[in-house]
Amino acid sequence: MTDYSDPLPLAQALIRRPSVTPADEGALAVLEQALTALGFACSRLPFGEDAGRPRIENLYARLGTGGPNFCFAGHTDVVPAGTGWTVAPFGGEVIGDQLFGRGATDMKGAIACFVAAVGRLLAEGKPSGSISLLITGDEEGRALDGTIRVLDWLRTRGERFDACLVGEPTNPRRLGEAVKIGRRGSLNARLRVLGAQGHTAYPHLADNPLPRLLDMLQAVSKDPLDDGTDHFQPSTLALTTIDVGNSATNVIPGEAKAAFNIRFNDRHSGGSLETWLRRQFDAIGGTYELEIEVSGESFLTPPGKLSDSLSRAIQAVTGLTPELSTSGGTSDARFIKDFCPVAEFGLVGQTMHKADERVALADLESLTRIYHRILRDNPAGPC
Repeated sequence: MTDYSDPLPLAQALIRRPSVTPADEGALAVLEQALTALGFACSRLPFGEDAGRPRIENLYARLGTGGPNFCFAGHTDVVPAGTGWTVAPFGGEVIGDQLFGRGATDMKGAIACFVAAVGRLLAEGKPSGSISLLITGDEEGRALDGTIRVLDWLRTRGERFDACLVGEPTNPRRLGEAVKIGRRGSLNARLRVLGAQGHTAYPHLADNPLPRLLDMLQAVSKDPLDDGTDHFQPSTLALTTIDVGNSATNVIPGEAKAAFNIRFNDRHSGGSLETWLRRQFDAIGGTYELEIEVSGESFLTPPGKLSDSLSRAIQAVTGLTPELSTSGGTSDARFIKDFCPVAEFGLVGQTMHKADERVALADLESLTRIYHRILRDNPAGPC
C-alpha cells in the first residue's frame, strides 16, 4: 500500500506530468488516485470547451460530509519550462538535498505536502469535520475556466467552505517568513490617442498625437497614487510600452499608443481607477480610446482565526513569526475571498518560474508538518 504521509513521491509524480497550461497531461489523475486512496470523494470538472475555449481540467475532492469544511486550494498547471535548465525540467530528480522540476515550488510541492499532511492526520483518527481540495489547471493562464468556475459549481450544489488555505509559494527566502492575507488588485490599461498624419515640415497641417499622449501619461504617473494603508504598500503605476510604429523621419504619426499596469491597494477599485483615468485624460483633451482590464480587485482577510492558526503552526515548526503580507502579484485567492476567509502559505518562491526550479527536501517535510498542525488546529482535526 502506498504511503501518502511522505510528500516526496507524490511531488515527483506530479512534476513528471508536463502540465503546462492548458494541458493536464495526467497530473490530476495522479492526484485523484492519491486522494481516492485516502478516502476522498473526487469530482473531475472540465470547463472551457462549453465557451469555445481550450478544455481545462479541474478537481474538487472532499473527505467527510459535515461541517466545518476546511479547504486547500492550488493548481497543477505550470508555466513553460523555457531554457537554461541543467536537469530535465519534468524529471522530478532529487540531487543532493533538492527536488528539481517545473512546479516544484509553484505549486506541485505544496499540493503533495497537503496530501501528506492529511495522510498523517488520518493516521491519528477520523476528522470531525470535512477537508476538501480545489485544484485547478488554469491558474497560470487566463483563469477563466478554473477556480472561478469550480466555485460556481459548488454554489449550485449548496457547498461552502469555512476557511481556505491556498498553497502559493509565499516565502521570499526562508520557509516561514510570510503569510499572504490579501493581494493588491491589478488593472491593465491600453491607451490610444488619435490625431492626423502629416508632413513634419508642415506641422500646422497635422495633428500630432504624441504630445497629448505624453501629457496624459505624465498626468497619471507624476504623483503617487496613495501612501499605502494599514495592510498594503502604496499603489503603483508602471508604464509597459509606448508604440508609434513610425519608421519615417519626416512623417507625423496619425496615432500613438501606450499601455500601463496599476497594482492597487484597498483604497481603490478597478471602477474608481477607471473613472480617475478618464477624468485625467479628458482634461488633456483630444480624441482617445481607453481599454481597461481588471484581472483582480484588491482584497484583505483581516488578521484573525485563520492567520492566527497559520502563525502558530509556522512558529511551532520553524521558530519564525511570519509577516502577514499583501505583497506580490495576484492568485486564485482573489476568487475565493468572496466564498470564505482565505489566506496563502506555501514554499519558498525564490526559483519559481525560473530554470532549475527546485525545493529543499527539508522544506517539503517542514511544510507538511505545518499543514498537519493547521489541520489539527482547525475543526477538521481528528475527534
